[in-house]
Parts: sequence; C-alpha cells; structure tokens
Amino acid sequence: MESPGFSRRRLLGLGAGAAAAASVAGCAGRGMSSQAAAPVPLIGVRSGSFTSRFRPQEPTGWSLAVPGTTGDRPSGPLPLALFLHGTGADHRMVFDELDAGGVLAEHVARGGTPFAIAAIDGGETWWHRRDSGTDTQSMLVEEFLPLLAGQGVDTGRLAVFGLSMGGFGALLLASQHRLPGLRAVAAMSPAVWSLYDAGRSDNFDSAADFAANDVFALRPELEPLPKRIDCGTADNLLFSVKDYVKDLPGAHEGGFQAGGHDSGYWRSILPEVLAFLGKNLA
Repeated sequence: MESPGFSRRRLLGLGAGAAAAASVAGCAGRGMSSQAAAPVPLIGVRSGSFTSRFRPQEPTGWSLAVPGTTGDRPSGPLPLALFLHGTGADHRMVFDELDAGGVLAEHVARGGTPFAIAAIDGGETWWHRRDSGTDTQSMLVEEFLPLLAGQGVDTGRLAVFGLSMGGFGALLLASQHRLPGLRAVAAMSPAVWSLYDAGRSDNFDSAADFAANDVFALRPELEPLPKRIDCGTADNLLFSVKDYVKDLPGAHEGGFQAGGHDSGYWRSILPEVLAFLGKNLA
C-alpha cells in the first residue's frame, strides 16, 4: 500500500487551527471572505492506493477528505460518507469535478454536522460481484472500510452516496445490509432499470445477475433508512428514476430539478445532498 499524503493542490477551505492536526502545507478557499461570520474549516484530502484481492488487475486508488476542527466543534473521530463514482470516473471525480471538499467546508461553516468523505476506484463493474471475479462491493466492505478505520474516522457511523452507476451502487449496497452502521443513503441520477436488457452487458452479466442485484425488487429493504433520490429533468434516466421512487417505501427526500446527467447538475445539488447526509450522521 502506498503511504497516503496530503496534497498542497487539494487542500480546501480556510482555518488556522486545523493545519497542525493534518500536517498540511497550504490551503485554498472557495471565495469565502475573511469577514465571514464563521471560520471555514480546512479540509485535508488524503490519497493513497492498494492492491485489492477483489480487483487485483490494477491498483485501487482512494481519497479521504476530513474537516479540521474549529471553535467548539468536537475533535473525536468523525462519521463517514462513502462516495461511489459513475462510469468513466475514479475516486478523484467527486473532489476534482464536483469540489466536494469545498462544499463540505461550507456545509460545516454554516453549522452542519462535520463528517468525512471517502471515495475509491470502482472501475466499470457496477459495484457488485461479476462473473470475472471482480467484486467492488466486497472491496468496499471488507477492505476499504478497515483501511479508513485506520485513518481515524468512525466507520460505525456511515452514509453512502453516489451518482449514475454509483447511485445504483449506493442503493444496492444500502439495500443488502452489509453496512451495520449505515444511517442514510443518497443517489444522484441513479442508473436504475426495472427490467433486464441483454444490451447492457457492461452493467450485468446475465438475467440472473440482474435479478440478484435488482434494486427495484430490493426497495422494501430501504423502508426504515433515511434516503434521498435526485434526478435532472433533462436526464434520459428521468422516467426510470421516477418509476423507482414511485413505490419506494418510507419517507424520502430529493426531487427532480432542472438539469441533465452531468457535473453541472450534480454540483448544483451537492450542497443539499451533503446537508442531508450530515443531518443523518449527527
């Protein structure tokens, strides 16, 4: 495993007291004035990689964003939100394209519950076990969470969120009860379908594979869990996502806002998504 480190380029937010805790070399802001009512905590983004027995064909990269403490904030281990990326992306996407570190800093500065965000490479295998032997869901549960526990976060207080393929993966993982400390799930533009299509061989190996990971059939498993589902009104997945939400048991948040299946839309809703996660991780 590579030694994780804090990158000067990827330090987000402002805050004098947090630098020593993270052993960081610099910081940057999101346009927050020095006259702001509340100090904006520095967000240190630590990255590393390891070789997973569940996807041994290539190194698996990961990143962890942790807010520093400011004012009277608690200094103990923070709860954790796991992010699952979509196709054509990797663990860096949520930080580099969506600026999750900056959004998290502003969430905490506004009085939101501080929590860490972790992301990991999942490849293109749709976050479940495949005939090839790849099993990125087990990688998350059996390898990544123990690794994160060693980074000083509270893996007993968890949320999971994702977008597109990762939105599907988040809903699947939440519905299969493999995370005992799970407190919430959020899916942005989840790539979900109610019927198997043999043309989607990248998604599922067979009709049996689809049936074993059918998030529509698994909806009752999410009834007691706080959940949020969002999708853009110009997204090709809109009607499928509406179909999924229509019979989703229990209370849920989110909605259908203007936007497509792209980073612009996801950035626009990320503050509300992180607020939802923080509320349920408190």
